[in-house]
Amino acid sequence: MTSASTLMLSFRSAPFLIAAALVFLGSTTSEAHTGGTVGGFVSGFQHPLFGLDHLLAMFAVGIWGAQIGGRSVWELPVAFPIIMAFGGMLGIAGVPLPHVELLIGLSVLGLGLAIATAWQPIELISILAVGLFAVFHGHAHGVELPNAADPVAYGVGFVSATGLIHVAGIAFGLLLGRAYHGYVGRAAGGLIALVGVYFLAQLA
Repeated sequence: MTSASTLMLSFRSAPFLIAAALVFLGSTTSEAHTGGTVGGFVSGFQHPLFGLDHLLAMFAVGIWGAQIGGRSVWELPVAFPIIMAFGGMLGIAGVPLPHVELLIGLSVLGLGLAIATAWQPIELISILAVGLFAVFHGHAHGVELPNAADPVAYGVGFVSATGLIHVAGIAFGLLLGRAYHGYVGRAAGGLIALVGVYFLAQLA
């Protein structure tokens, strides 16, 4: 199988894997959570778009993957939602994680700095870094998911929006981020890092 075929297979398979997990989780929680206020597909789709911390982190993953190049262009954006779904399972199951909001703020700062410094670690390190942040992002949304009137639709909407944000980040990284010897992308990373500092300051 060619690398292009592998790339397409990975992009196509990831959403189905996440959706399957969400369907399973939704079926096990729907009886206990039928009158919540979070909403369905539209609410799930809007949530990452209007949550600036989540939006920037997901956008940054796409930019960083494009900046590193090679398989990271698709590995990081595929790894993030899959691992985020695992974090969501922990949140739905009520498994506590320490300092969730702090780690979400650090994810924006850390990913921004990675882009700003054009850090290109080995694949394992970049996936582990993205995966660590994804767990906490997923956990934060998993805690909210059982309160949804339709948890499955909410989850599918959220995953769909996440994928689109990743694609937007990749497009920015490939089309604009490499302009002027990569300084456009690095400047964007610096701005994202500054917003991360702001988020962390709000927690102080």
